[in-house]
Amino acid sequence: MVRIEFNRLRFLVIDDNAHMRRMLRILLHGFGAREVHEAEDGAAGLEAFTHHTPDIVITDWAMPMFDGLELTQMIRQPGANSNPYVPIIMLTGHSEKKRVVSARDAGVTEFLAKPISAKGLYQRIVNAVANPRPFIKTKTYFGPDRRRNFNPNYVGTERRKGGKADIIKQSPLYEKVRSSG
Repeated sequence: MVRIEFNRLRFLVIDDNAHMRRMLRILLHGFGAREVHEAEDGAAGLEAFTHHTPDIVITDWAMPMFDGLELTQMIRQPGANSNPYVPIIMLTGHSEKKRVVSARDAGVTEFLAKPISAKGLYQRIVNAVANPRPFIKTKTYFGPDRRRNFNPNYVGTERRKGGKADIIKQSPLYEKVRSSG
C-alpha cells in the first residue's frame, strides 16, 4: 500500500453541511493533514480555491449558489485559475450511474458516495496522489482522462469520438508527499 505524508498536502473541503465539513476535517487531520480549509458553498469554495491554492479539493455536489458540478467546471477552465489540474473528489448522496457519468464528464477526479467511510476517503486521496490520470483536452472537454484503463484497440460504444485529443501527463503529487522510509 502506498503511504503518503498528508502533512504536506493542502486540502479544501466545500460542503454546505457544517457537520459534514467537520467530519471531513477530523478524518483529514486523522490521516495527518495539517492544512484543511473550508467553504460552505460553491461561490465561497471558488474564492477559497483561488486564495489557498489547495492540492486536493473535496466538494459536495448539491450546494447553494452553484453546485459541485458547476464548481468543477469552473476550476477546469484552462487559464481561468492557477491550477485547473487539481484533483477534485466529489461527494454526494446520489450515486446513480447518470450522476457518476455527469461528474466524470465535468472533470471530477474521484467520486465518493455518502455515507462516506474513512477507508473510502483515504483510498480516493491516495489514488489521486499516487496514480494521477493524464489530462485530456479536446474541443469539448478538459479534465482527467475519463478512462480508467487504456486500450488503444478498443472499438466499442464508449470510444472517444471528439477527434484529436491532447494528452497532458500529470506529475504525481506523490513526489511531493511520499514517505521516506
